[in-house]
Amino acid sequence: MEYDCLVIDDEKMLADSTVEYFNLSGVKAAAVYDALSCQKFLKENTARLLLLDINLGDDSGFKLCKELRKEMQIPILFISARTSDDDKLVAFHIGGDDYVEKPYSLSVLLAKVKVMLKRFGQGTGVKYSDSWLTVDFDSRQVLAGGNPAKLTAQEFKLLSYLIKNENRVIPKRELFEKVWEDKFTGDGTLNVHIRKIREAVERDPGKPEYIVTVWGDGYKFSGGR
Repeated sequence: MEYDCLVIDDEKMLADSTVEYFNLSGVKAAAVYDALSCQKFLKENTARLLLLDINLGDDSGFKLCKELRKEMQIPILFISARTSDDDKLVAFHIGGDDYVEKPYSLSVLLAKVKVMLKRFGQGTGVKYSDSWLTVDFDSRQVLAGGNPAKLTAQEFKLLSYLIKNENRVIPKRELFEKVWEDKFTGDGTLNVHIRKIREAVERDPGKPEYIVTVWGDGYKFSGGR
């Protein structure tokens, strides 16, 4: 069965109320309450987006995210009562696309989920390809040196924006507004995503050829290799 959203949270009442609200609002959702149930659910069903709690009883949402990222690139939004920047940076570093603090407003969370479903659900019919890197914007498949490059949904969106503005220096503020649609996103979040993309697509991440830093201005994508 196909779902728009899967909630993975050991707070059963909160997970169930979130799912009920989403379903009443036209977003088909389901809930599971631990990591094992999540993995079983995704073997039997599909979900376009995950809402993942960091604390899952004896399990860790961070650990589950790492496991899921080995097989799938769908958007993962962390939901957690943890508010430290360190937790947020870890979440982004391991493959999270967004971070929502508890307690959350159901209406605000729903709006965020709808935007992300729309954002990652549209193809462009365009492909970038050179002798090393291939990016299919419809299937969201990335090959680097002939090997699959694993990117999160947000990392793919950032890479896509850079490619579509090839050879143009893009200010950080523009990336915050156009990729995250949030002008208050911080440098730390952007830097983590840039580093992860470089690790996935560059021949030598320490000497990037594609995603070039223009000090004091921003970044640009230099292609055509």
